[in-house]
Amino acid sequence: MENQDKLAYAGSSGEAKQSVIIEIRAGTGGDEAGLFARDLYRMYSKYAQSQDWAQRILDSNNSDIGGYKEVVFELKGPKAYDKLQYEGGVHRVQRIPKTEKQGRVHTSTATVAVMKKPEKMDISINSSDLSIDTYRASGAGGQYVNKTESAIRITHKPSGIVVTSQSERSQFQNKENAMNILAARLLQAQEESDLSKLTEERRQQIGWAKRSEKTRTYNYPQNRITDHRINKSWHNLEKIVDGDLGPIIKAFQKHET
Repeated sequence: MENQDKLAYAGSSGEAKQSVIIEIRAGTGGDEAGLFARDLYRMYSKYAQSQDWAQRILDSNNSDIGGYKEVVFELKGPKAYDKLQYEGGVHRVQRIPKTEKQGRVHTSTATVAVMKKPEKMDISINSSDLSIDTYRASGAGGQYVNKTESAIRITHKPSGIVVTSQSERSQFQNKENAMNILAARLLQAQEESDLSKLTEERRQQIGWAKRSEKTRTYNYPQNRITDHRINKSWHNLEKIVDGDLGPIIKAFQKHET
């Protein structure tokens, strides 16, 4: 287990690259919320491609119609965390679902959590604090997608944090993925419990991400994206959702300074 722990959060110390772990969860809105979660994942994935960042899915739970109930993924590249750190919070979409026959606009939400992947010196996990279970990975509709128990569920007993991974066929790889997610969540919880040691920018980001109301609205009928934290809107919605996050990222960088 000790070697597993080292694998899980040994980072890229001294390198220019950063690793960020992003969790997207469908919120209110049923199937449409799952499709919106998928759209958000695609947006970050396409942006990562434009930056030549490496990316991989650590865990996912598909909905019945092709969306995501939840997806957790890692992006690695120059300034990956610096650029995406303000994406956390409640994202809201207003649009006419494809299944809507009367043309009514529906509102759905998804939550986004952005976590820095810890390096070895950032967090310590004792194997005795972990409860590790294996199970068969399942897809949409609850059908099993693997004959072996390759999926991993890890419970961190002191904190009660539970993480899973079933994206890989290898139990070993799923275990490593789950440990990465756990380490990131523990580091985030550790930082939030001691705000006095954080920079003002990090405190502000945590405060924004914790708010239960909307963070950003994607209004399709009006072709407008509005970020409610900095009270700024952009009208090229389709282009941004297709991965062109540059204008939003630049606006936050300007807001910081």
